[in-house]
Amino acid sequence: MTAYEPTPPPGAPPAVYDAVVLAGGAARRLGGVDKPGLRVGGRALLDRVLGACADARATVVVADPRPTARPVRWAREDPPGGGPLAALDAGLRHTTADTVVVLSADLPFLHEATVRTLLAMLGAAPDAAGALLTDADGRDQPLVAAYRAAALRGELAALTEEHGALTGLPLRRLTGALDLTRVPDPVASFDCDTWDDLATARARIREHGHVLDEWISAAKDELGIDLDVDIKVLLDLARDAAHGVARPAAPLTTFLVGYAAGRAQGGPEAVAEASRKAAALAQRWADEAAAAQADAAPDATRDATPGTRPDAG
Repeated sequence: MTAYEPTPPPGAPPAVYDAVVLAGGAARRLGGVDKPGLRVGGRALLDRVLGACADARATVVVADPRPTARPVRWAREDPPGGGPLAALDAGLRHTTADTVVVLSADLPFLHEATVRTLLAMLGAAPDAAGALLTDADGRDQPLVAAYRAAALRGELAALTEEHGALTGLPLRRLTGALDLTRVPDPVASFDCDTWDDLATARARIREHGHVLDEWISAAKDELGIDLDVDIKVLLDLARDAAHGVARPAAPLTTFLVGYAAGRAQGGPEAVAEASRKAAALAQRWADEAAAAQADAAPDATRDATPGTRPDAG
């Protein structure tokens, strides 16, 4: 399976939501390693998840603070390591939106489109308490879901009253009591629980058709750039510069386009305008080269014909 960017339902308006990301697990099957910091496609797993919920009104990460590509609010369950329900409760205390997207920090193929799909599915089911993904085996993935915050808070309060605390309680005690809409997605629900999972994710990221998007996302995170540009426009420009001028002109021209757009303090429109101008220039170079070859062609033909050289005779 190679496609892993779901398409949200057409016409669905952007939903206002907060996000809670659970990133404080023990990662026992990985030998206790810092799982959210493991990298896939050059980006930490946590940063990949934060990118998928970048349009959340507020993002709360339940874990000890660490550097991240995007600003977040930090929270921690008490005591630390109390399990997913305790962590979720701690994160919810810092949210105010009616809808909350709940995510684990080990989802390498989660994208903004997945989050938008979950929100749209929840919006289309007014009686449901949440919408969650199911994996390749049809199992619920409650940490890739959008919930109505009131339903979560009510059920967490009931569990706390029943058990005295949420520490150690499994997630199914929460989700089993909620009316949920299920969205099958075996790829976006894929999580990295083992070293084999991590190896699979790293290999899939480099599959043809995804590698450029993944590289651009990683580079933007690394450079602190939050700018969506038309990759096809830039690739077409690089092709035109290489063909119409010289191969080294391709990377140099795309660099100059980016620099020009930055000087203009513009967004995607500035990049598109600079690309248009550079592409037109490259086309003029190509046209001049073609014209020069056409002008030289008659002389070359004459010189190649016996008896037509000036010194023949």
